[in-house]
Amino acid sequence: MQNTNVVDNNCEKRVLTPREERLRIRAGFSGNTSGMAPGYGQGNLVILPRDWADDFKRFCQANPTPCPLIGMTGEGSSYVPGLGDDVDLRTDLPRYRVWKDGVLEREVTDISDLWRDDFVGFVIGCSLSFESALQDAGLEVRHVDEGKVVPMYRTSLATTPVGAFSGPMIVSMRPYTPDQVRIATEVCAKLPGAHGAPVHVGDPSRIGIANVNVPDEGEPTEIRAGELPVFWGCGVTPQAAVMAARPPICITHSPGYMLLCDLRTEDLRLL
Repeated sequence: MQNTNVVDNNCEKRVLTPREERLRIRAGFSGNTSGMAPGYGQGNLVILPRDWADDFKRFCQANPTPCPLIGMTGEGSSYVPGLGDDVDLRTDLPRYRVWKDGVLEREVTDISDLWRDDFVGFVIGCSLSFESALQDAGLEVRHVDEGKVVPMYRTSLATTPVGAFSGPMIVSMRPYTPDQVRIATEVCAKLPGAHGAPVHVGDPSRIGIANVNVPDEGEPTEIRAGELPVFWGCGVTPQAAVMAARPPICITHSPGYMLLCDLRTEDLRLL
């Protein structure tokens, strides 16, 4: 499991708060955020020039399952109202992707030198947010226990296009038995700010996934005898839409390296 503990003055381990985790990231921590600040929301990131922002906002609102929009900055601001007292999109994610004309150019750990006065930032709910709720319901989250990045896949499920933004839905996967699927569905259906209920259970080929053991992003997760692959909408979906739209510049999170928010997962609301 992701190490989220520190030793306090009484030599007892405690879980770091989201703000403490953000400060650790600003100081140079660059690992994935799976399992960090359990119970609190995590967010995917998309930053676009102002001229592209209105269509992207409408794209999210037209596709709330893979793209639940939970935060948005003002033009030129790196602060996201409502998600944390001192959230700074330039420094508070462990790893970023920089896209030019729809092509991934590089990954970096700080975007302060890339920030522009016309940027608008969007924070999109993340499936990592609901994992502690699954654990509280008695379900294992295998990739967390293994210290891996959740597996993610490009599917044949189409998003609703808006303006230049279109493309396939990306999904994340966690394996469960049929009885566990029922519990996971009930838990996640109550969390629309973290993608809500699964979008597909079972045969991956029915949603265009050729080999569930070879994810497009993240790391493979073992599916054991008696388990089914369970797929949720994923906030990497906008990265496919960016590739289709080809804006001159876009900055996103690297899959699995998220923004830690100060809101509890159940308190996340869609814009």
